[in-house]
Formats: sequence, structure tokens, C-alpha cells
Amino acid sequence: MNLAMLLEMVADGAGDRIVLGSQAGGFTGAGLLQRARVVAERFSQSNAQYVVLLDLNSEAVPISLFAAALAGLPFVPVNYRLTDDQLASILARVEPGVVVAGEDTASRVSAAGLTVIPRAEVLDPAGRGAGDADLPWVEPDEIAVLLFTSGTTGEPKAAVLRHRHLVSYIIGSVEFLAAGEDEAQLISVPPYHIAGISSILSSLYSGRRMLYMPGFDPEGWVGTVRSERVTQAMVVPTMLGRILDRVEDTGCDMSSLRHLSYGGGRMPVETIERAMKVLPDVNFVNAYGLTETSSTVSVLTPDDHRQAMASADPAVRSRLGSVGRPLPTVEVGIHDPDGVALPQGERGEVWVRGEQVAGEYLGRSALTEDGWFRTRDAGYLDEAGFLYLDGRLDDVIVRGGENLSPGEIEDTLMRHPAVAEAAVVGVPDSEWGEAVAAAVVLESGASCSAEELQQWVRDHLRSTKAPKLVQFREEMPYNETGKLLRRVIRQELASD
Repeated sequence: MNLAMLLEMVADGAGDRIVLGSQAGGFTGAGLLQRARVVAERFSQSNAQYVVLLDLNSEAVPISLFAAALAGLPFVPVNYRLTDDQLASILARVEPGVVVAGEDTASRVSAAGLTVIPRAEVLDPAGRGAGDADLPWVEPDEIAVLLFTSGTTGEPKAAVLRHRHLVSYIIGSVEFLAAGEDEAQLISVPPYHIAGISSILSSLYSGRRMLYMPGFDPEGWVGTVRSERVTQAMVVPTMLGRILDRVEDTGCDMSSLRHLSYGGGRMPVETIERAMKVLPDVNFVNAYGLTETSSTVSVLTPDDHRQAMASADPAVRSRLGSVGRPLPTVEVGIHDPDGVALPQGERGEVWVRGEQVAGEYLGRSALTEDGWFRTRDAGYLDEAGFLYLDGRLDDVIVRGGENLSPGEIEDTLMRHPAVAEAAVVGVPDSEWGEAVAAAVVLESGASCSAEELQQWVRDHLRSTKAPKLVQFREEMPYNETGKLLRRVIRQELASD
């Protein structure tokens, strides 16, 4: 199967159901297919080898994705927040191509081999075709999506997701047309993030109506949930905290919201505990996945959340800090640096294997000979099969030959009543090789000294894990998808 077939199945099975946009005047399943076919004809008539999206969130995103799939062209959503030099470098790698762009981004496309198609024409391509032209058959092994990495340590890599990888993920994790006609998914994550792609595919296949926010802001998010009776949404950790602030400040009605999934970064346990109290009727899901795995590979279910929240057993309670258990269609293992599988409870590198796992970049595969993808995430599996992450392998602090987990120290700091956020990194140390350093954001109006926090960690962990350096900050550096820019903190603390 390919991505276009998912849309065709929905058009056949629920052609009259609104699947995109507002309940009044949105696209039906059949209407979305027809619009995608019209746009696909235009893509096919060009000499393009790629369909690039350089734009904010809008209904043009899923139309362009499915039109590219129908035309047999890779869909390449690009980060519009890149600098001009970064953007030019990426666009040079996707020529010849067509670029779907908004009014504010079209002017940034200057490459001769790229043709700009305004977003308005994708949304309203009247007179540009009937949508009945013959389109190519697309093999499952052809490239469906290219997602460029952030390139923080060098030239951005283009992660390859083939049709078979994405279809395998959807078929294995989503029930066809299982959503009620009243269900609506609010999509506010960027279109160039894997969560943006998977939200489209999973919402459509389940029959759930998709709604788009151009960009996230808590007031607009809460307002859209209320006005459109949104039932489902996905957020990253920084979004959730700001949403909770808004709900608590205004006491607004969020009764339509039934399911809230979160991922894309480390969620403080305190934040999810607060969320479950502020929104007691919402089913929370923690989803862990990577671009190279076609999205989610493990899930902490709503029942897992409730059992952990209600349990007096520390082992069960700690599951709120896990990313749940692997999907039935995915294998997850923990391995040492030599690739040897480790037993339950031992920390190592998280490896993933399964039909949805692409593990590929343009020009090379990143899979082992037996199909494992090495995530570079550190973690362990407990006896019940719950996966716990300890950050990236590069984040582990090696102090005098002892490996220290930044996450454990961050969690301890976050339990201090004055601490709102904490980030722990290793910095060079002439005596121990690396020393523990912490960046801390205090709660509004709170005060605390570095010495107090150092003693707090000594009391709750041990002296070797207490930060040698504590830096107080007004805010933490995050990227647009809510990931903490740990490298920025490490550089700044190392210079101190």
C-alpha cells in the first residue's frame, strides 16, 4: 500500500464525512481526495522531482502531502524558521521541485530549479484541472516523505520515510474509521516534524476531523478547543505547561477534550501530575518515537497513567516518568556499546526494530545487518516492560568513571518547591573529567540559593550527583518543537 490508498479507503468508506477543516464547510473524505487529485495533476505536469512545503500549518499541508503521494513525488516539509543560508542549502538539495508556500515565505525561494505554488492555489485550484487525469502507480518502496534533521552538529541529514514504513505504522496502530463523527483533532505541531505527518495519517485513517492552527499560542489553542469542540490533540511539554496555566487562570470550559497525547521531549513528572488534576476527565497518552521510526514506537496509555497516579507502590508510581511499553508491532531492546543485548533494569542504548522502522537517510541506511535502528537514546526496560529514557547518550555525565543520569538529577531538582524547570549537563572538570552543572528557572516569585539546591540533591541522592555549578535563568532555550537545546546550556555553563 501507499499513502494515497489510505485516502482512497476513507473516501470510499466515509466519503460524506467532514475530515478536514471546520464542521461547517470543511472537506469531506471524497472532497479531500478530489482536491488532492487536482493538485497532484499540477505536480505531475511540472518537471518536479520533489514537492516542498515552506509554510505555516494550514489545510494545505494534508492536501499537499496526499497530492505528492498521488503524483509519486517525495513530500518535503521544510522548517520556515531556518536562516536564509540554512534554507538555501536545503532547497538546493531538492531541485527540481515545486514549493507550496504562503505569502510570507514565497519570497524566500530563489533557486532557479524551484517553482512556487501559492498556498491559496492549493486550497482553491479552480480551473486548473478536473482531477480525472491518469496518475502513476506508486510502489510501496518509493519515498513518501523526506524530513531534514536540525543539523546541529553538521549538514542536516534527510531522513527517508518510504510509503511502506508509514503505512505499516498506521495499519498497525490505528483502527480504520473507528472515530465518531463528532471527533476532531487539533494539530498545532509544525508540519516539518514527524508528529505533524503522523497526526495527518492517523487522524484521516481513523475518520477523525483535522483542524489546524498556523502556530501555537495557549490562548488560541484553548479557544479553538472550545469553539470547535476539539476532542483530541497532541502537544509537546512546553505547550502543555502553558495550556495548563491558561486553563487555571481563566477556568475555561474544556469539557469536549477527551484525549491528549504528548511527546517530542522530556515531560517532567510534576507537569503530567498537574495536568491530570487540572483536566481529570482527559485521557493522557505519552508517545515516544523518532523521525526514523515513522513516529511512535512505545505508548504510556491512559490506564497506565491512572494506575500510576493512584498507586502507593513506588515502582508503579514511577511509570509516570516512563514512555510506556512498545507497540505490539515493534521490538525495543537495550544494548551496550558493543551491541550486546542487556537484561531488564540495565541502562544502555535503546534499539528499535520493526516494519515501520525506516532507519534511512538519503544515500545510506542506518540499520544494523539484522534490522535494528540505534536511536542514540539512553534508557532501560523494567520488569513489566516499561521503557524509561535517560536522555541522549551524549548527555550522560561521566564523573570520575561513574556514569550519571542528567534526568535523575533534573527530576530531583524539580521536586524542590522553588524550581519550575531544571536542565543538567556535564561540563569539563580538571579533577573528575566532567562535573555536574545545572541551569534552573525558579517559580514566579520564588527565591532560592545555589547552595540550597546543591544540598537538596545531596539529601535526596548523594554528594557526587550534586551540581558543582548552578546557574539561574529567566527561561530555558527550546526549539520550535519543544525540545530543550541542551547543547546551548552546555556551552554557556562550560564557559562559566
